[in-house]
Amino acid sequence: MPITIALDAMGGDDAPLFVVNGTEIARARYPDAKFIMYGDERRIFPLLSKKKKLIECCEIRHTDAVVGPDDKPSQALRHGQESSMRKAIDAVASGEATGVVSAGNTGALMAMAKYVLKTVKGIDRPAIASFFPTIHGESTMLDLGANVECDSNNLVQFAVMGAAFARTVLGVECPSVALLNVGVEEMKGHEAVRSAAQVLHNSDFPFDFYGFVEGGDIALGTVDVVVTDGFTGNIALKATEGTAQLYSRFLRAAFKRSVFSRVGYLLAKPALDTLRHKLDPRVYNGAMFVGLNGVVVKSHGGTDATGFASAIGVAVDMVKGRYGDLILEDCERLSAPGQTLRQAAAS
Repeated sequence: MPITIALDAMGGDDAPLFVVNGTEIARARYPDAKFIMYGDERRIFPLLSKKKKLIECCEIRHTDAVVGPDDKPSQALRHGQESSMRKAIDAVASGEATGVVSAGNTGALMAMAKYVLKTVKGIDRPAIASFFPTIHGESTMLDLGANVECDSNNLVQFAVMGAAFARTVLGVECPSVALLNVGVEEMKGHEAVRSAAQVLHNSDFPFDFYGFVEGGDIALGTVDVVVTDGFTGNIALKATEGTAQLYSRFLRAAFKRSVFSRVGYLLAKPALDTLRHKLDPRVYNGAMFVGLNGVVVKSHGGTDATGFASAIGVAVDMVKGRYGDLILEDCERLSAPGQTLRQAAAS
């Protein structure tokens, strides 16, 4: 399948500079991919013209309108039809592009993508999924903030979407899936979590339902996919990011404490470089809006070229892995023909 990624070139703190530089890195990794950049041509072309290899596979579509970082989703949806973000999403809807990547306003991107692309049949709400570094490699977690309140049906759907994400991006043939809970015992947690567990236990999916896991299991890599509501997931994500920053600051302070500490740093530098790469947030940049009829990837707004290239990589992997087809197939497995996910969860 030909891969064409539509890029919101004006979204993010330092756009379009990091978008152009990041696309150049992605082009080297995926030489068969093509790109369409939506944004101010007067700012994009001077940067792109310096990239001889990139300009051969990249097209600029000019628009002056931009969705601001403080724009409300409803405002962006009503008045942002000509924005670089909306134009990039429209390219996926029309079939001109196979995926879209933006580092712009998260709420606006979700609202526009859901309005234009719609959700996959059998899915009520899209969710935000991303990677987590673990002892065993990488895992997937969702929802990370799109849905604050979720019922059992939503959690079952998140499990289906998360498993498909792990199969396409992480390359796990039969991923293990678990629900995040306050304990691993069957009676723990609120009704929605327990009901979702019962449905997943009794369903025939191409993944292994593990049961419940606790917060400590996320970093341990106990399972490949951790499922939770957006409220809990977003808090877990921010807490993990804050802990990583705290650890980094403590480590730097420890190595600056004395002359012997500095000598110790020089001896330990190769190992520390390996650790730094493993925990580098840019490597895991690129949150996927799962459950939509199209590939939509959200990059962190404050990322650099390396991080944006990682987000493009997520989009390319999703297209290559037929992510949308896998979700449809898994939804059909849940119940008998004609029965929806919601009916199965309710029963």
